[in-house]
Amino acid sequence: MSTVSQSPVLVWFRDDHRLADNPALAAAASTGSQVLCFAVVDDGSDGLRPLGGAARWWLHGSLRALGEALERAGSRLILFRGPALSAVENVALETGASAIFWNRRYSAVEIALDSAIKKRLTDRGIKAYSFNGRLLHEPWEIPNQAGKPFQVFTPYLRAVMARAVAAPLPAPKKLMGGTWPSSLLDAAVPSEELGLEPSSPDWAGGIRKHWQPGEQAARARFKRFLREGIKGYAENRDWPSIPGTSGLSPHLRFGEIAPRQIWHAMTAQVAHEPGLGRDAEKYLSEIVWRDFSYQLLHFHPHLTARSHSSRFDNFPWIEDAKTLKAWQKGRTGYPVVDAGMRQLWQTGWMRNRVRMIAASFLIKHLLTDWRRGEAWFWDTLVDADAANNAFGWQWVAGSGPDSSPFHRIFNPVTQGEKFDPRGDYIRTFVPELSGLPSTFIHKPWEAPPDILFAAGIRLDETYPGPIVPHGPARERALEAFRGLRGMADALS
Repeated sequence: MSTVSQSPVLVWFRDDHRLADNPALAAAASTGSQVLCFAVVDDGSDGLRPLGGAARWWLHGSLRALGEALERAGSRLILFRGPALSAVENVALETGASAIFWNRRYSAVEIALDSAIKKRLTDRGIKAYSFNGRLLHEPWEIPNQAGKPFQVFTPYLRAVMARAVAAPLPAPKKLMGGTWPSSLLDAAVPSEELGLEPSSPDWAGGIRKHWQPGEQAARARFKRFLREGIKGYAENRDWPSIPGTSGLSPHLRFGEIAPRQIWHAMTAQVAHEPGLGRDAEKYLSEIVWRDFSYQLLHFHPHLTARSHSSRFDNFPWIEDAKTLKAWQKGRTGYPVVDAGMRQLWQTGWMRNRVRMIAASFLIKHLLTDWRRGEAWFWDTLVDADAANNAFGWQWVAGSGPDSSPFHRIFNPVTQGEKFDPRGDYIRTFVPELSGLPSTFIHKPWEAPPDILFAAGIRLDETYPGPIVPHGPARERALEAFRGLRGMADALS
């Protein structure tokens, strides 16, 4: 791109907090103009969902790391508070910018907002350029043979695997930062005044201990995973007591690393070590799953708010604040569920296998509307992502475009025994059960009184008994499912 001008150009950062493989930043730098970088904390645009608490904590650190990286490259990051339509227009007019660059977003509300901003700017003679900086392939780039969006993941995965992935772009070696008008500097909001970090109380201590936001931290984590974690990933990813995953999901969520970077580095690693092929293929399929969830959200904007399958519109969900709170706080009496929910509260994250177990329990054992769980995850996950979060919950509920059948109900005891057989995960996050032998750690209510006494456990006092019995809860869920129109045959 060659639009060299005396006027500066703008880069608007939105969940793409990195310098490497950032198409908007690279295009702006290639103009040879002064590059002014900014971000908007948009808490005023109609329809945009406010970030949850854990994601706001991450955003604070991510923006700070991005600002430091831009300063090292010769520019700086200026922060404003929304709504974005007026904030971006004001930045463009006050700076006298000739063009603005950003990477695209894919929800209906975000697309409408970006389109309105683009029109407002172009009407004033300011060029606006947008790019794919978030996905391997954009939602409309991978149609099925009928030219329509895929509704099922496996054929989508095959289609993606048959296509080339564009090479990642290098980070600009040097940015020519410009001078910001004093009017905008006065309007800017220092990161510590954005109110993104919790203060009274500061509940983020555990999250802070486990995570370091930023591009450098993302690259270091990925390099360590390639070196130490990818071997055995296909099996280890399901075992919550071992570090068997990359832990990159929050870095991907905030764009501190790009999927194209991961894709090409992983394929290069396999070329060097062919024995890693199966593990790498499984890992890359998770990156493709992320793309797939964005395709579904793009073509089905309702995914975050209502069940995709209308057959679930009349599902007899139970509103029970007491059981919902027990689930949220990790007090269900089922150790693997409780360990997952406590890990989530303490660290802002949990393994995908445990997410499925916890979600299945809420939806099917407690008959709680999946949207209640989705909202809790939205508030407590550092990687809370509109597409992945909503699709994941609808997948478990059986109401999504491509989902697990509702009648597939996880037994939390057997799931725990299978994936945490020694109880190491339970002992870490449910320490009051740490004295139990592995035979009973996933079902403490079956332990003899002398074993409970020796472990210092008093059921329903130091640790709750099951808030619902598995067998009757499972039958209740199946009965509710049978009551939906057209569902009876699915169980025969």
